Amino acid sequence: MAEPNLIETQNLTKQYGKVRCVTTLHMKVPREAVYGFLGPNGAGKSTTLKMILGLVKPTEGSITLFGTRVNGKNRIRLLADTGSLIESPSYYGHLTGEENLHILQTLKGCPKKDIDEVLKIVRLYDARQKKVSHYSLGMKQRLGLAGALLGFPRLLILDEPTNGLDPAGIQEMRELICTLPSSYGITVVVSSHLLSEIDQMADHVGIIRKGELVYQDTLESLHAKASQQI
Repeated sequence: MAEPNLIETQNLTKQYGKVRCVTTLHMKVPREAVYGFLGPNGAGKSTTLKMILGLVKPTEGSITLFGTRVNGKNRIRLLADTGSLIESPSYYGHLTGEENLHILQTLKGCPKKDIDEVLKIVRLYDARQKKVSHYSLGMKQRLGLAGALLGFPRLLILDEPTNGLDPAGIQEMRELICTLPSSYGITVVVSSHLLSEIDQMADHVGIIRKGELVYQDTLESLHAKASQQI
């Protein structure tokens, strides 16, 4: 039986000195959903995503991925089925888009044919022989997404993927993210500080404020709670 939630956290907490960035977070990300992680800058979104990816060690609490509780022994194996784009993408400017992906493909140990597939998904196939230093900001962001998609992971974590993009780039990124669950069976967690962005991408939402999860449910339920008044 498939696990209903791809990510579950219990009492997830991160403290730096006396400052608590994330407090007793109970996060539940359903399988094949686009989960919008919404909150103002400094609310603890990036810290939470970094803890899930093993980039930051939690002060307290536990993380369950794909129905298995993460520990020191299984972390690498579980994260092998995860793709991520945290902050801005890294790349070699003197290499082409295809060459950059070839390095990642070798490191991930996934099939070479994945390179052409992900380039087509992010609409960079025609620019694959172009040096990345000549890419626009939107193209670089899409290349970062292509790298995260290599190996077609079950879980994709994107931290503010539309940051710095122009309106056309935002629309392209939004459309791409929305197609991933239905077309490839990929569960997407996407963070943003813009409600309008999450509103157009996500079907589930978690709202974080000062390190605490203040709301978590379907976007439909959130809309139902909203009332109009004059």
